[in-house]
Amino acid sequence: MDLGIKGKRALVCASSRGLGRGCAEALAEAGVELVMNARSDGPLQQAAADIRAAHGVPVTAVAADITTEEGRAKVLAAAGQIDILVTNAGGPPPGMWTDWEREDFIKALDANMLTPIALIKALVPGMMERGWGRVVNITSQAVKAPIGVLGLSNSARTGLTGYVAGTARQIAGKGVAMNNLLPGIHATDRADSLDGGVARAAGITIDEARARRIATIPAGRYGTAAEFGAACAFLCSQYAGFIIGQNLLLDGGAINTTL
Repeated sequence: MDLGIKGKRALVCASSRGLGRGCAEALAEAGVELVMNARSDGPLQQAAADIRAAHGVPVTAVAADITTEEGRAKVLAAAGQIDILVTNAGGPPPGMWTDWEREDFIKALDANMLTPIALIKALVPGMMERGWGRVVNITSQAVKAPIGVLGLSNSARTGLTGYVAGTARQIAGKGVAMNNLLPGIHATDRADSLDGGVARAAGITIDEARARRIATIPAGRYGTAAEFGAACAFLCSQYAGFIIGQNLLLDGGAINTTL
């Protein structure tokens, strides 16, 4: 399927690996020029080189911490005119409700709520002026069903979801479609970290922890970055202009809900 976005320019955050990398790959395959961002320069440059070689699209790699004002300024200065924004940042650490103090919540809000909002405010006005744009925010299944040990993520990402719900409907009339992707467990470094934590807490191996989690997923497996990226690319396509302010859950059926 021709997604109709060849020649568009996308900023994909945290895209040197994992779900961000999957989104960058899928957009590049559709002919989109990329601005890729991550904190570590080496892995980012390698990912950018691999995507250039595989898909033949221009790729600009900007190593910076997108969750800081300085990092965002660096990325936005290099990005120029952006048609597609994919926001993404690693989730805060797990723990119990008794563990977290005000500063922990501030860090989570900065990374997983306020950073996407700052990028939206910086880039969406230009999309509206040009009459076309796409924004996809990578959030979490936790906004549908909270995960007890991920209270920091539950809080920050749910806050972003509320912001997007209202904002998406204010910008849709100018041709800008904004939606959220809610990943469940995917085969990424984040999954390894979470499974490792479960294994240590339960005194079992990481393979046993993974098997227990897979048993809760009707699809019987973890998701892949490639299929997540394909969903992202569709939400960025010419066909997604009537999909506004939605939360697409990609969890293999793990959350048992009607809506």
